[in-house]
Amino acid sequence: MSKIKQMLKKILPESFILFYHKLQAQFACLINGFPAKKMTIIGVTGTNGKTTVVNLIGSILQTAGYKTAQISTINFRIGEKVWPNPTKMTTISAFQLQKFLKQALRADCQYAVIETTSHALVQNRVWGIPYDVAVLTNVTHEHLDYHQNMTKYRQAKGLLFKNLVCFSRKPGVNKTMVVNEDDPAFDYFWQFPADIKFAYKIGGNQKNQDELVARKVFFDISGSRFEVNTPYGTCEVFSPLPGRFNISNTLAAIAVGLSQNIDLKYIRQGIERVKLVPGRMEKIEQGQNFEVIVDYAHTPDALKKIYQTTKPLVRGKIIAVLGAAGDRDRVKRPIMGAIVSQWADLVIITNEDPYHEDPEEIIEQVAAGVPKGKKDIQLRAGKDYFKILDRREAIRQAFSRADRNDLVVITGKGAEQWMVVGDEKIPWDERKIVRELLKEHLAKK
Repeated sequence: MSKIKQMLKKILPESFILFYHKLQAQFACLINGFPAKKMTIIGVTGTNGKTTVVNLIGSILQTAGYKTAQISTINFRIGEKVWPNPTKMTTISAFQLQKFLKQALRADCQYAVIETTSHALVQNRVWGIPYDVAVLTNVTHEHLDYHQNMTKYRQAKGLLFKNLVCFSRKPGVNKTMVVNEDDPAFDYFWQFPADIKFAYKIGGNQKNQDELVARKVFFDISGSRFEVNTPYGTCEVFSPLPGRFNISNTLAAIAVGLSQNIDLKYIRQGIERVKLVPGRMEKIEQGQNFEVIVDYAHTPDALKKIYQTTKPLVRGKIIAVLGAAGDRDRVKRPIMGAIVSQWADLVIITNEDPYHEDPEEIIEQVAAGVPKGKKDIQLRAGKDYFKILDRREAIRQAFSRADRNDLVVITGKGAEQWMVVGDEKIPWDERKIVRELLKEHLAKK
């Protein structure tokens, strides 16, 4: 069936495929009774940070006493029930999505927080969902194999904001947008109409009443602490999530909480309750004398942010393990190799999700960027960087080369449960495998 779909995509015009997706979404809405019309719907879009923002918003709403549903790359939630997302899709198909929303409505959920991708917006998978809050995290290099260029990619994400006030209004619910002012695409998104607008940024002056500004920022590997100035007052915030980029994610969630008239006290508590987002800057501890972080980062910008955050905090060397997915944006592969080698002391390039591509070719494309990473040092194959096809062996090799106070950063898979080879989904729980390999490493000592 997958091969038939791939063949049809190549021969059918794009307009027909989009019409087919829209027809599916319309039918899905009809048979499930348009459940989204009876809840407040929050959509989070952006290249990076969506999953974290969805989980933070969900925690804030739950803390404030609202029964909440959420859909993200890594997990689903309906009330107190949380379970992994097994689909390897961020925004699930229209039938799955409408069925989920119907279940959430039957469970008396007042809110649904949906991680909403550019693909889902263009392909009409979210047709019939009257979003009430639209959130933008950022727009960076990704999915150009599908969108062709950054302008079209930005416009695809803009559909969430463009449609914000086009759907039916719910009694007493304002249409709200929350946009990252630090992102270069801010002005494009800010132009769209909404009843309430919030901008958020790190540092600088609070120019307007609709701005949230983080000041007195401090962060390390254990979390971040900052002061946030909001239209409703100033407060100190602590988040267990490390990294400057997570401060930005936290600001987005705070803005959503404020838009729903939630007291800052509950917003702070909700943020503090999110100790980690699985597979996002997740530390793995098995008693080793070096640090290990597993992260989902699979774009140039996400990788840059990971290494910018960790580099100043590492006393030893940084060992990077990365790959790139097949059947996706090929242009970014050498860029990713260059970015990682700029920050890391040792780079290991390995297999990730090859899909229908030759994994060795993907590895070569990532590796092509490695020698360009450092300006003053030429990294050498077989000494400073390695190409290892077997991902388990690549991680094993990283641990064997790690010394006290070093950091091993393993990116690309995060909390995913599968590796896709061709049409086959092979079980792959990276965090579990990392723990197994750390135990094996310690047993050899």
